Parts: sequence; structure tokens; C-alpha cells
Amino acid sequence: MADVRLVKVQKAYGEAKVLKNIDLEVRDGEFMVFVGPSGCGKSTLLRTIAGLEDITGGELSIGGKVVNDVPPAERGVAMVFQSYALYPHMDLYENMAFGLKLAKMPKDEIDRLVHHAAKILNIEHLLKRKPKDLSGGQRQRVAIGRAIVRKPAVFLFDEPLSNLDTALRVKMRYEFAKLHEDLKTTMIYVTHDQVEAMTLADRIVVLSAGQIEQVGSPLDLYEHPDNLFVAGFIGSPAMNFMPATVVEANGTQAVVKLSTGEVVRCEVDASRAKPGDAVTLGIRPEHFQVNDGDNRLQATVTFVEQLGSATFAYGTLPGTDTTLTCELPGHLRLKSGSALTLGVASAACYLFDAAGLAFRRLAVPAHHLDSQAA
Repeated sequence: MADVRLVKVQKAYGEAKVLKNIDLEVRDGEFMVFVGPSGCGKSTLLRTIAGLEDITGGELSIGGKVVNDVPPAERGVAMVFQSYALYPHMDLYENMAFGLKLAKMPKDEIDRLVHHAAKILNIEHLLKRKPKDLSGGQRQRVAIGRAIVRKPAVFLFDEPLSNLDTALRVKMRYEFAKLHEDLKTTMIYVTHDQVEAMTLADRIVVLSAGQIEQVGSPLDLYEHPDNLFVAGFIGSPAMNFMPATVVEANGTQAVVKLSTGEVVRCEVDASRAKPGDAVTLGIRPEHFQVNDGDNRLQATVTFVEQLGSATFAYGTLPGTDTTLTCELPGHLRLKSGSALTLGVASAACYLFDAAGLAFRRLAVPAHHLDSQAA
């Protein structure tokens, strides 16, 4: 196993700067996930660690050894790509053994490593099959097995589940979590799917425009985002944002007024805010309650999704183009066009200044469904 350290790492293609002074430590044995929108630099960052891209500046080390100029094959990493890239004329055993044969490893050692990897991935019974006879999930396991047999210090995964259907992706997320638990090896995983990130990661790195916005555990990012970008990216459905103006502010709360005239109290450290400041109020869909809560908002329902376990109501604030997404109990029956009184606890409110930086929240509320069940 090994840690991975990046100090002021940069990557540029001519004048275009793709990675900008990346400082990051991936701990030994950690499962770290890179997330961000398309073009944010997450795959490029992974490829620089693998050695498939040269860095323009900074220092990259793996297991305490600087590897800026070390070839990919000598870095002790194994990469699994979005494309399985299996040899169609070889059976699974031969696909997994191919790299070891090229390295002239003894036959009995190859056999031991291949069967060990196949056992971990539950594909021992498939070793004589050709790739065309496998499902997408089974092919992905073979690609992972090909990496496992190399016994790398670090596994690198570049959107490995993006070609699979929804049901299989859910199953494979469990497989990846179990694989990390079994191997206890450092893993770095790239995805654009923040649900995958929340499910798998020990820590998440949120990237935007070649820069790190925030690093933390899934719940840290969810409950205490540093800025508007992270708050809007982490969470599904996304957080609701409403422009507001500060009325009162101190070290334990802020009172803000929306454009509708409604006043909302937020339990945040707003000691750096002052009356009249423009701010953004953030409320997650699941923190809305019907006719309950410290603060009340009036909305008009525009669309309803009844999903059984939950009802998703979409609406607008009166006289504005501000839209809201609300996750409510599944037994509610709402219709488009109906008026809805929404409550939200002061502890559930997020607040961001004019620069998009978050005011520190002082409490984390219970999920409204949990409190209702109690």
C-alpha cells in the first residue's frame, strides 16, 4: 500500500491551464473519489498520477517516492478505464494473465494470482469464457481482475461504471466497496456521479475548472459545504438557492429577507455579515416540511412526482422566477397549481455571502422523515 501526495501540481496544454496548483494527500489505504462537472480536470488529474500525462509543474510522490519522471509501469499503480478493453479472442483467464506473461512471471505464480483475483471478484466459474459471452458487469470485473493480479500499491479507476445500466451500477457500487474492504489498498476513483461518490468514498475531492473546491468526508461536504459550488453539486436533488438580504446578523444567527418579503432565521455564525448585505439562502429539498418548522415559505406547486416512499414537489415562490424542489412524505397528495406552505428549521438553513462563501452552520437538523417517524 502507499499514500499519494501532490504539491502545487499543474498541467497545461500550451496556454490552457487544466490543473492549477493542486495540493492533495491521499492517505495509505484510503478510498478517495474525484468528482466534478465535465471538463473540471478530474480525469486529467488521475492520468497524471498514473503517469499517462506529464505534469507541467509541482511534485507528485507515491509511497514517499517522487515519481514526476518515473514511467507508468514503474509507479506501482494499476488503472481501470471506462472501456473494458478486453482481448476478444482470449478467454477470461488469458485476459487476466496476459500482462503477467509479458513480464515473464512463472506459470504457477500466474495461476495463483489469477485464481486469487477471480475468487475475490466471484468470477472463478467464468474463467474459460470469452468476453462476448459476458454481461457488462462481468466484463468490468475482468478488467478489475487484470489490475488486481499486478498487486499494485494504488488502484486508479476512471469512471468504471458509466457504461452500465442503472440497476447494475447500483450492484457494482457494492462490489467496489467490498473490494476495497477486502484488499485494503489505496484507491482513487473518478466519477461525475455524486451519488457514487457519496456511496463509496472515505473522502471526496470536489473539483471545478482545474481547482480543488473542497476535500472532506461525504457527510462533511453534504452538511458543511465551503461554498455555493460544493453545496449545489453535492446532494441529489440539488440544494435550493434563493437570493436574500441580511436584516440582522451576529455570531449565532442571521435573519434574512427574501424578495417575496418573507423573513427566514438561520442558525449560522454570521458575525462577518451586516444588515443590507446581499446573500444566498440555501435549503435542501429534504429539509422542507408542510405547515411545520421555524420559518415558513409560501409556494405554488407546478409539478409533482409521486414515488411511493417520497413525493417530490416542484414549485415557485409567488411573484418570482425562483423555483423550489421539495422532498416530502410519500403519502402526501398534491396537485399542480395548489398553494403550499413550507416550513424549514433554522438549523437546516445554509447561508452564503456575495462571494459564494458559506457562513458556518451551528447545528445539523434531523431529516424531516426521521423526525416525523419519531
